[in-house]
Amino acid sequence: MDTKKILSTPVLVSALGYFVDIYDLILFGIVRIPSLSDLGVEGEELIKTGVFLLNMQMAGMLIGGIVWGIYGDKKGRLSVLFGSIFLYSVANIANAFVTSVEAYAALRLLAGIGLAGELGAAVTLISEILPKELRGYGTAIVATIGVSGAIVAAIIGDSFSWQTAYIIGGVLGLILLIMRLRMFESGIYKSIKDSNISKGNFLKLFSSKERFVKYLNCILIGLPIWFVVGVLITFSPEFGKIMNVDGTISAGKAIMFTYIGLIFGDFGSGFLSQAFKSRKKIVMMFLFLTSVFILVYLFAGITSLTYFYGICVALGVSIGYWAVFVTIASEQFGTNLRSTVTTTVPNFIRGSVIPITLVFELLRGSLGMIYAALIVGVVSLVIAFIALYHMEETFGKDLNFIEKI
Repeated sequence: MDTKKILSTPVLVSALGYFVDIYDLILFGIVRIPSLSDLGVEGEELIKTGVFLLNMQMAGMLIGGIVWGIYGDKKGRLSVLFGSIFLYSVANIANAFVTSVEAYAALRLLAGIGLAGELGAAVTLISEILPKELRGYGTAIVATIGVSGAIVAAIIGDSFSWQTAYIIGGVLGLILLIMRLRMFESGIYKSIKDSNISKGNFLKLFSSKERFVKYLNCILIGLPIWFVVGVLITFSPEFGKIMNVDGTISAGKAIMFTYIGLIFGDFGSGFLSQAFKSRKKIVMMFLFLTSVFILVYLFAGITSLTYFYGICVALGVSIGYWAVFVTIASEQFGTNLRSTVTTTVPNFIRGSVIPITLVFELLRGSLGMIYAALIVGVVSLVIAFIALYHMEETFGKDLNFIEKI
């Protein structure tokens, strides 16, 4: 294993970009109440307005995923890494000075658009510059360092005012922008940059049944990740009451412990995929782990607060195939569509939390929280297993090829 290449400047700087991405995603949940209270929002409106702002941020990430993905194929991976972090940084610093919900919403939208390019462009670049035998290590480092941003967000959000927390996020982005001056473009991409090959044509992902199914499978294998985060962890205080857990469960702590588990899961899945020389086998193993811990969470009769947070860590580990999930997407498609796919896939799967939570809410009224969660969880897992079964094994695949479109 060539440690020097794995820990090269592009890998480490890309990892810090994903760190900032996760920092911001988690930060809003932590500062939602104090920031909205300062803007005069009270009572039930705190939840309603909070959901609105979160949806604005997620809408920004869906829009940004498409825009930056296409831009990365047309203009280069580095152009995305510079443009996305600049937009995010400016939006976050400005967010510290909002005086209305409308301004807050506009800046959450812009920050979401900015952040959407980070992970996809980083994984695309690393996948193309690292030797094919080392790609899994590189993306594992990016994901492992990146998800630790959640822990820092929890600490910063609890220790400083919400305005300072947003400014810190923006300043971190600007520092990262300076660090990226030392990065270089992928040689594989440069070889086609000035050619007449069609690049970044998003609609071409839907023009061929084979290409569309491959793209859809890349998205669907990630469904259980956002079922766990969007349902089991987000609504952990409500689940705790139903389970009669001793003490009050903090959603913030549940998220933090889940992301601690994700650090180990992402590290483990990436390195195991290298050791076993297989992406599919490792994702399959982690999906089985996720199945087990979902059942433990729902039916083990948890009453201890410590035990509950321990299960959150275990769930985090089990859904920690995020690094391999994004790597698979990058390896499935040619250079002229790779950035488009790798950037849109993680943002679309993040967006899946909307239909997942809507179905959960629909079933909850008649089945109760436990069985509604069970049904939604089982369906998401079955879909993920089927999608994975039909995917190509991409370990060690040569990425110097183009999609004939």
